[in-house]
Amino acid sequence: MPTPSAKLEFIEKWRHALAPYNVGYKLKLASQLMYRDFLERLEPYKLTPFHYLVLCCLWEEDGLSTSGIAEKLGQLGATLTGVVDRMEERKLVQRERDATDRRIVRIWLTSAGEELKEVLPVIGEQTIDRALAGMTQADREKVSSLLDRIIANAS
Repeated sequence: MPTPSAKLEFIEKWRHALAPYNVGYKLKLASQLMYRDFLERLEPYKLTPFHYLVLCCLWEEDGLSTSGIAEKLGQLGATLTGVVDRMEERKLVQRERDATDRRIVRIWLTSAGEELKEVLPVIGEQTIDRALAGMTQADREKVSSLLDRIIANAS
């Protein structure tokens, strides 16, 4: 059985790699807390954060293929297909075969999906503002930049 000093030595040496102290755990926890907050804010619209992500892609570039959306989001197609199915049932998007390549299915916003861009980004901003409260704009930009680097390194 390790002595108390050996345990302390172990913790001090490896704290940076141990949960709940390591950056991976902290990122996971921050993500889960922000997800929960955003999910609650989206509840009146009967949407999930994943619906929002798909809508964001289409607001930026309507008519993306399913694989194009999946690539932008770093998601697997099977997961995305079910989300788009539910969005189509809600009449937020519609699918159409590509005119030049029938193998490609393009996703287009409906008027209902387009209208949500007036309200949903504000809700997303509220979640971000809550999570980054007390940070200067420079700090917020640095957090975003560091997260971009982490994502790039981990990809």
